This record gives sequence, C-alpha cells and structure tokens, in this order.
Amino acid sequence: MLERINALLAEVADAAVRGEEDLESFRLKFLSKKGLISDLFEEFRNVSAAEKKEIGQKLNLLKQSALEKYNLLKSGVMVSETGTESEDLTKPSYPFALGSRHPISIVRNEIISIFGRIGFTVSEGPEIEDDDHNFTKLNFAPEHPARDMQDTFYISRISPEESSSGDILLRTHTSSVQVRVMQGQKPPIRTISPGRVFRNEAISARAHCIFHQVEALYVDENVSFADLRQTLLFFAREMYGKDVKIRLRPSYFPFTEPSAEMDISCTICGGKGCNVCKYTGWVEVLGCGMVHPAVLEACGIDSRKYTGFALGMGIERPAMLKYQVNDLRLYFENDIRFLEQFRTAY
Repeated sequence: MLERINALLAEVADAAVRGEEDLESFRLKFLSKKGLISDLFEEFRNVSAAEKKEIGQKLNLLKQSALEKYNLLKSGVMVSETGTESEDLTKPSYPFALGSRHPISIVRNEIISIFGRIGFTVSEGPEIEDDDHNFTKLNFAPEHPARDMQDTFYISRISPEESSSGDILLRTHTSSVQVRVMQGQKPPIRTISPGRVFRNEAISARAHCIFHQVEALYVDENVSFADLRQTLLFFAREMYGKDVKIRLRPSYFPFTEPSAEMDISCTICGGKGCNVCKYTGWVEVLGCGMVHPAVLEACGIDSRKYTGFALGMGIERPAMLKYQVNDLRLYFENDIRFLEQFRTAY
C-alpha cells in the first residue's frame, strides 16, 4: 500500500492541466468520493496495527498534497482563460486558515454512523438533570455511592418533600436521556444518546471530570442477550476492523441485569501486550446488559411484554485507541499544535 501511495504522490506532484476539463478529471481521479484517495482510506481500515501509523501519515500527506495541487492548478486555469486572475466570489474576505474537527467529534460521528446503519436514531437531553431521571428511575438505591457529593456535581440539594424530582445536578451519564425516551415513546425503541457528562474525579492523564459518552438502547418484544452480543460484535468490527475480537465479562450495573463489560483485542499491539492494554492484550471499551425490569416499569413500560438491552461507552477511550493519544487532558486544552494534527481527518 505504501508503494501505491508513493506512486500517487509522484503523480500528483507532476500533474498538469490545460483547461477546466483536465482540472475536473484531476478532481474526479484523486479527490472525489469514488476517487483513488477515497479508495485508499477504505483499504486503510484493514491495515495491521503495526503499519497504521506510517501508512496513515502517508495517506494524510497524499490527501493534503492533492488538495493543494488542485487549488494551484485551479488558479492557473483561471488566469490562463481570462488573461488576468479572476475574482473568486466564494473566497473569504480574509485568508483565514482552515480549521479541523476535534478528535472527539470525529469519533462521536463515526459511532453515530455505525449505529445509524442498523436503525438507531439519535436522542439528546439536558446536561442539568434531576435526581429522578439520573438515579431513581435507573434503579439506583438511595444509599448508592454514586449519589455522594464526592462522586457527583450537585447544583442544589432538595428534600423529597420539597420536590418530586429531588436534587438538581450535572448528569453523570447519558442514561438519563434513555429514561426520557422511554417515558415519552412506546416500544419499539431503538436509540443512541451521545453527550457530555460530568463526574467529580481528579484530573489526570487517564481520567477527567468532564468526558463524553454514547449510550444505546433497544426495547421491543423478545429482545435477548444474543441480540446484544451480535450488536456489540457488529459495532466492534465496524469501529476497530474486521479482525478485532471481543469478550464479555460479568459485571454489575443497577439498571441492567444481567450486566457485562466488553473488551476488545488491543488494536495497538494486536493482542500481544503493551502499556495501553496493560500487557493483557485486551482493552475495556464499554458496559452493557439487559435493561432491568424495574427500570422498564419505572418508565411506564410493561416488563412482562417487553425486554431490552442497553450499552454505554466513553468516547475518549475509542479516540485514544484510534489516534494513539496517551493523555486525556489534551482533548480539553485547545492546544492548536495538537488539534492541527486532525486537519485532514474525516
């Protein structure tokens, strides 16, 4: 694949056009959705972990070179056809540098796209939430440690006698959005809830008090754990490549029963062991399980007729694996040197 990329780099560098027809042929060949560069990005998904960094850098260089060459050829065509440089009415009044998408946004959109292909719609909710939607309807016991001040950012503490919704807080997960969906919609329900969440944690290279989640919910008649596993396998292969393996470990969440944690074979070392997977060959990426009957009943859904599964993951971890970022704090510092690395990402 490197040889093909190098050959295309040389072809782009030597390219010349005589008019608009040749210019359009150049664009279709290299930069269109069905062009050579787009095909290479599709093949890049199947590249081995050991080669991803080198090939990815070369591929991004090829795309950037093709774009710059196209703009250069375009300006030359405009001058040659008019005798003077034409005024481009689409050009901004000041030559602002092009920005780039944030790596969190890139991965978030990719996750949404994957679940969208199997019928999941996007639902969103408020970041400032009440205790009822964030904890109570999700089967959290009154004494659950997640309700403590050292774990949750409270805006106001209200006694049950004063308000039916209880305390006001910054949501600790996007599961609260799923509660609102189940309360306002009858099954079948198939939705994902991306968003920002907050937890009272010390900031370090591996943890932050602000992070992003995507949670998925499927409720219908006869939904089984087998449906959950097949959905997880589809997601993992679409996100991390066809060769990725998954494993499910028993776990506990108040709102699902049975519950599990899903690991994938490490994409950095190929399962051989490295510091990212702590030399186990596996990386934990999400939690999942069958929706607890108590949660269904609390949201007005008959648990004797309907079953469902839920899964949730942070976005920062998949982004770290995808781009080999070793410090979570980089996502929040708005360092231009860091963000400019994703200018050609899509």
